[in-house]
Amino acid sequence: MKVEEHVAFTAKHKEWKVAKKLTEMENEEIAHFLASVSNTVNARIGDYLGEAMDVESIGELAGELRKESLADTVVALKSPGIARKLGNLVNEKDKKLKKLLVDVARAYLVRETLRPLASVEYPEGPLEGVDVEFPFEDEHINFTAKHGRWIVVKRLIIDEKTPALDIARLLASINETTTLKIPVYAGIDVEGIEGEFSAFKKVKKSEIPKVVEVYEAFEPALYADEPFEEHAKVYALRIALSKIGLSLDVPAKSLEKYLEKKG
Repeated sequence: MKVEEHVAFTAKHKEWKVAKKLTEMENEEIAHFLASVSNTVNARIGDYLGEAMDVESIGELAGELRKESLADTVVALKSPGIARKLGNLVNEKDKKLKKLLVDVARAYLVRETLRPLASVEYPEGPLEGVDVEFPFEDEHINFTAKHGRWIVVKRLIIDEKTPALDIARLLASINETTTLKIPVYAGIDVEGIEGEFSAFKKVKKSEIPKVVEVYEAFEPALYADEPFEEHAKVYALRIALSKIGLSLDVPAKSLEKYLEKKG
């Protein structure tokens, strides 16, 4: 049976129930839908990290690190003591496994710290409500897409044995996919945005305010059409942070490696 072109996201776990499907496959509509998917999974990742780290205390740390200016906040996030503080908030004694969890905790901390100060999410908001039938009766997270040569299936059937971290891993993986595909469908010039920060190589602490200054002066209209200017700002922030050695997105690979090695 031929599968129709679509993008769909469904989540059915405890009280969380979402079922949305896009079949109007215009590029702009796809980009907006993917942005909503990204917002949705990022809003929920923290709910599934609690078995491995003290998420509430990470949120409190975010409040402590947040300063009046974005530059001072990013400098605080890059402080050498942050890794030690996060290490005390993750539930792992093995040093190599702890490092993987600290990488996850740091990315979660960065997003939570910067949320009130910069565009960390897309303007569409998260997906809510059930508009289509769930593809499975079992509890699950499901993201599928088919458009031209792009085909993706990211799926996890959830039962009582499913680790919460495995759900977080899938959510992070879905976010990574949307992050790659949004600019394709939105027509965002990511290479051009990267060029804004090309002068920065190995950024020292003293150079962090300069990177933030470039971000704050960023003109999204140069790299995206009006409907996606706010999305371009998110990409600019992501690139600026990467130059500093920080991530805006929880790394799915770190969670995957942790789960594999933890067995």
